[in-house]
Amino acid sequence: MDRRTFMATISAVLSAAPLAAQAQRETGIYRIGFLTPGAGSANEEPFWTELHRLGYAEGRNIAVEYRSSHGDFEKLSSLAAELVRLKVDVIVAVVTQASLAAKQATATIPIVMIGVVDPLGSGLVANLARPGGNITGTSGAGADLVAKQLELVRTLLPNATRVTALWNPANRIFQQLLLNEAMSAAPKLRLQLGAVEARTPDELDRAFVAIGKDRPDALLVLADPMLGSQAKRIADLALKHRVPAVSMLRGYAQAGMMATYGQSFDDSYRRAAGYVDKILKGAKPGDLPVQQPTKFELVINLKTAKALGLTVPQSLLLRADEVIQ
Repeated sequence: MDRRTFMATISAVLSAAPLAAQAQRETGIYRIGFLTPGAGSANEEPFWTELHRLGYAEGRNIAVEYRSSHGDFEKLSSLAAELVRLKVDVIVAVVTQASLAAKQATATIPIVMIGVVDPLGSGLVANLARPGGNITGTSGAGADLVAKQLELVRTLLPNATRVTALWNPANRIFQQLLLNEAMSAAPKLRLQLGAVEARTPDELDRAFVAIGKDRPDALLVLADPMLGSQAKRIADLALKHRVPAVSMLRGYAQAGMMATYGQSFDDSYRRAAGYVDKILKGAKPGDLPVQQPTKFELVINLKTAKALGLTVPQSLLLRADEVIQ
């Protein structure tokens, strides 16, 4: 379900819901700018669902200005500037580069970031507890979780020696951070790490030709909006080339990759919606602490493991938050 269809659905069911009266301006409509390098997808639904629960409906008490760069990170700056020209009341920015683009575009409009791995190091906020300025939101734990994903490879494939990381260099800040962590963690687990690039969906077939020729024991798919939008295709290509794939987000395993371990981005999106609500009701973003991830999920796609002829240890199945049969 795309974002507009989803918002139309929740707007319809909200017809009898109470208005968020405290949050409304004289016009009765607040404008929410939503900036993402990805495209509207089910990954964003927890955000819109939580806004619905809090009493908001598009066309009734909010108007949504949705801007996606569709994987082209260079376009984020112009899209952020467009949202500023529209004089939105708050900008929701997904991941690091969108948040940086929003910060560069405005020092006054409140910004709620989602899933930024290192908000201090990237210069988005000065302090996690009291960020100051016009930015707050939820942080991510992506970099240090890459080692956990490689440990997952080691548990699933005890005899593995070579892993290939699929990454998107166009998402230069976040992806380079993840790749560096993977390169650091791999030798400690007696794994050799190679890397294959894909900047756009069109480059995935070429990337998998290289992966097929190299024949690694496993594929590590680094979390990225463009790669995430192609999760089903990547899972199908990995199965076609008989390479077990692991990643960070639950949706990757649900799309058919063998296993994932990482933070719950559903939780991050929900908490970001709560901050939008607080800001529309008068809270200053600089007074709202950046919320760090607290919920982590292990998901095993047993169907894919069986298709690859692999046996998942019972101990791992017992630890899993979800097992896809």
